[in-house]
Amino acid sequence: MCRAGRPAEPFADEPFAEEMVFVARESFPTSFPIEEAVKETTEFLQRLVQFDTTNPPGNELECARWIAGVFEREGISATVVEPAPGRGSVIARLRGTGARRPLLLLSHLDVVPAVAADWDHPPFSGLIQDGEIWGRGTLDTKGLTAVWMEVMLQVKRLGLRLQRDLIFAATADEEMGGTWGVKWLVDNQPELLDCELALNEGGGTGLDLGGRTVFTYQTAEKGICWLRVTVHGTAGHASIPHSDNPVVHLSAILHKLGTSRLPVHISDTFRLFIERTTAALPDQVGQLFRMTLDAGTAEAALSMLPDEHKANTIRAMSRNTASPTVVRAGEKTNVIPQTATAEVDCRILPGQTPESLLAEVRDLLGLEGRPGEKVELELIRTSVATESPPDTELSEAIARAMARHDPEAKVVPYLVPGATDGRFLRPRGVVCYGFCPTLPDVDIRTVHGKNERLPLSSLEFGLKVLWDVVRDVAGTGVS
Repeated sequence: MCRAGRPAEPFADEPFAEEMVFVARESFPTSFPIEEAVKETTEFLQRLVQFDTTNPPGNELECARWIAGVFEREGISATVVEPAPGRGSVIARLRGTGARRPLLLLSHLDVVPAVAADWDHPPFSGLIQDGEIWGRGTLDTKGLTAVWMEVMLQVKRLGLRLQRDLIFAATADEEMGGTWGVKWLVDNQPELLDCELALNEGGGTGLDLGGRTVFTYQTAEKGICWLRVTVHGTAGHASIPHSDNPVVHLSAILHKLGTSRLPVHISDTFRLFIERTTAALPDQVGQLFRMTLDAGTAEAALSMLPDEHKANTIRAMSRNTASPTVVRAGEKTNVIPQTATAEVDCRILPGQTPESLLAEVRDLLGLEGRPGEKVELELIRTSVATESPPDTELSEAIARAMARHDPEAKVVPYLVPGATDGRFLRPRGVVCYGFCPTLPDVDIRTVHGKNERLPLSSLEFGLKVLWDVVRDVAGTGVS
């Protein structure tokens, strides 16, 4: 079994949780004030949501300073960094014996925009309604920030002995590429985040599949490969239509990109996700999942899944993707412009490159072998896809915690179709997993959408599970 700290190798299909007996270790010390801890975590999350850290522009500094103040009032030293005006990250550390290298508890403070008029409740209110906390960032990822704050405080208050340092980092700019957050930290102050293991966002989602609950832990993520598409045409007066209108040409290209699918590529993580999920499912559902490993049967299988969002997620885990998102063309209604441009959010799988993605897009659009074509494809931002080994002491700790809190559930590795700050840590040898446990009733479709909210029951569940994981991996007992 691949252990933390070893170089990543091609993943063997080794025995895992289904063949291993996980004995649930002691969870909460008898003195652990669970009711008070849940109440405090809830209050933290409400306050975090009330900081408008919409990115752009971010403005995370005030929120980072508030977190630092919470820690410092309880004797936990915290550092706030501001690499650009208003862009703040906060890092805190609890010292262990040094017998083992640190564990990083990572989250981000910035959030994507929210249009208040579209929401049922104000997106920066932190309102509790019908047992749910409402607000932008409750799921992505201020809920995780609140849990990590509480874990740090309880370790300090209870005097938990640590073999590893615990590092807390709530960072800026994840939603816009990490330039002023984790990327800046690893490039400029790497000692602040130096660790062996990291827990981050991007996994932990509870999925109801065929009547069985499966929880993911994210071991891999796709790379970013954003494209700018520029189409040249012939300018003219709009009262006289002609056949070389670049807006029309661009519209056809975007329709093709938005309604077509790129070729199937089966990564190691995706194969393990399907194989280990299948082992927990009823035969009929399991057979559908197994069919997704074959390019010839994948679409037929996905079309039979009743949940379209889950089908789209699995589809995105097995292909490079291209989603048109931004369009720019003329400035006057009565002028056919000379050019029209669009930006396309492409994501690439482990083993793929920006060049291989460009080749797939050009082939889809029929641009290969046409050097005189009026269509230009330009890479505007790229990052590599990354994978951590799926079977480590950290994954075993996750499995033990889940065995205690949901014994019937299955825990499986997962490839997140998006990108997280974990991509800056894995190339430095860090085993980084995305694991923020959420119950199956959480509506994850609200992430980056409207009415984002987190049930209090799921917040409590996540706190209990993550406390067990951290105590298992980093602690040796209570003094």
